[in-house]
Formats: sequence, C-alpha cells, structure tokens
Amino acid sequence: MEFKEIIKRALFIRNKYVELERKRYRREWTKENIAQGLVGDVGDLMKLVMAKDGIREIDKVDVKLAHELSDCLWSIIILAQEYNIDLEQSFIKTMDEIEKHIAEKMQEEKVA
Repeated sequence: MEFKEIIKRALFIRNKYVELERKRYRREWTKENIAQGLVGDVGDLMKLVMAKDGIREIDKVDVKLAHELSDCLWSIIILAQEYNIDLEQSFIKTMDEIEKHIAEKMQEEKVA
C-alpha cells in the first residue's frame, strides 16, 4: 500500500471516530486530545518494548506491539493532517538531513 493510501485510510477512520465522539461526548476530540492519546499510546508501546526485552510479562506481545505501533502511526498521521503538514515530504526531507548529518560525522571520524 502506498503511503498516500495509508493516509487516506487513517483519515477515513478519523472521520468514523468524529461521528462516535459527537454521539458520545457531543464534541469531537481536539488536536490536543489526539496528542494526549498519542502520549498514552507511547506509554503502552514502552511497556511492550520492555516485554520484548524480557523485563515485563505481557501475553501476545508481538500482536500487541504491532497494534500499538499502528496506533501511534495513526495518531501521528492525524496530527500531521490537523496541522497541515505533508508528512510524506517532511519525512523524506528529515531523512535526507539525518543522512547528511551522519555522513558529516563519519567524515569527521575519518579525519580525527
């Protein structure tokens, strides 16, 4: 699946959540609420990483880890959309910058 299709799917699910939130809470989640949800998901992700490293016991850790990583990605995609960030382009640019930084550091190591 192309990244643009992943974004479309995430937005489709977000719209479904908006319907549910309006029914349950009479309002939809704000950007801040979505970010708070991401923080909770990252906490859950950390517990699963700890389980993978053998310092917590969690049943079905691989299935739960895959789910939590997907939850985190969904939140990031939605936040990017909410803040009008082209996540695909930003990701490419950021990776290019990091690659350049690493190359510079590697060059410095050769000189030193």
